[in-house]
Amino acid sequence: MTEYIIRRVLQALLVLMVMTLLVFFGVNVIGNPVYIFASSECDQACLTAIIKDLGLDQPIWRQYLTFVGNLIQGDMGKGFTHGVPALHLILERLPATLELAFCALLMALVVGLPLGIYAGLKPQTWTAKLIMSFSTVAFSLPVFWIGIIMILTFSVQLGWMPSVGRGDTVALGGVRLSLFTLDGLHHLAMPAFTLSLIMMAMVIRLARAGMREVMFTDYIKFARASGVPERRILGVHALKNILIPIVTVLGMEFGGVIAFAVVVESIFSWPGVGKMLIDAIGVLDRPLIVAYLICVVFMFVTLNLLIDILYSLLDPRIRLGGGRA
Repeated sequence: MTEYIIRRVLQALLVLMVMTLLVFFGVNVIGNPVYIFASSECDQACLTAIIKDLGLDQPIWRQYLTFVGNLIQGDMGKGFTHGVPALHLILERLPATLELAFCALLMALVVGLPLGIYAGLKPQTWTAKLIMSFSTVAFSLPVFWIGIIMILTFSVQLGWMPSVGRGDTVALGGVRLSLFTLDGLHHLAMPAFTLSLIMMAMVIRLARAGMREVMFTDYIKFARASGVPERRILGVHALKNILIPIVTVLGMEFGGVIAFAVVVESIFSWPGVGKMLIDAIGVLDRPLIVAYLICVVFMFVTLNLLIDILYSLLDPRIRLGGGRA
């Protein structure tokens, strides 16, 4: 197990190194932020001063080496616009995005898993067909359209839910969270549900397919023949096996939800990192864009690492065969 974890950690570090190179050069060869920050009356001396002030007077390879050196020390540079450390800006907005993504994931699991299991156990019933139709609709409709329809229905027409903002927050461990206030939950419900729909549909389909496959395997038949209660067969033997693909897919989707919740955050004016990224792209704030993308890469690599380890715990054959994989 230790050898397996060490090998996965080394692979993760290699991926991080390569991605810092791609992200830094990819962002720094697009556009020129100098002309965004310079006024119309700025002469050549003024432009030269701005270039030096932004640190763009150095060759790009030297800028990259400086960036990597600072990154190792936990410094991701200062944003051009705000003049404060980019990491500080990201960490300030991240709790709002994290609580939104966490609630969306929780909704997807709590609603999607029982529905998928039921659809797999009783596929011919009208309820199961209705569940699968719901998953198809959730997959097909664009997120921005669902969000707008929900605002028009529940906020504008019925007046039940707030359409924008985060609501009241409380400080917990130095972090402002809206998850623990009634007003915060009220504001959180619609954006979290909108964000969870695709994951919910995915969980339904994976759970249904897994249940349909696992219930006809020999060990389930043997357990039934041995008199094991049906509840234990479903809750222990079947559920443990169908959770492997669900954990993998949700792990990847969770990273995607955090990284690309831009649309939902924009529709509901949710003050997360997604809106911050849009603002940074608008003014070519390179340090902030690079810092955000590096954080996203780090998050994906870490999630993949955790999924690999969790995967090996759920199915020891993966760990045992890891040396040949």
